Amino acid sequence: MSLVSMPFVDSGVDTALHIVAAVVLIGTIAAAGYGFWRIHELPIQKAHTKEHHQIGLITALTWIGFVWHWVWVIAVFIAFVDGEQALRRIRDIWKGNDEQRTQSPSSDPVVADHNNKEAEHA
Repeated sequence: MSLVSMPFVDSGVDTALHIVAAVVLIGTIAAAGYGFWRIHELPIQKAHTKEHHQIGLITALTWIGFVWHWVWVIAVFIAFVDGEQALRRIRDIWKGNDEQRTQSPSSDPVVADHNNKEAEHA
């Protein structure tokens, strides 16, 4: 083969290679679009499985997220974070009702025994 001649030029193989390349290109673009769509639908699917109360909000934010991607992040946050439980936990921390403080001292047998002895002496 010389440096001047090109392989597969002006042959049936040339056309077949162009067709294969076009199919691979279109398939890659379609797969990337499908993957992008599935990732963007993730908050809606999570909201449906958890029977979330804000499915409409999450759906709207997901659709808006196709244009403004930061809105999609908010939809993911709302779908995956249990807002009621998080607010209850923040409220408990704010009021000082941590899990350690909510345990009654009488639930410990040593402390209960000590409290009983103090009550007998008084």
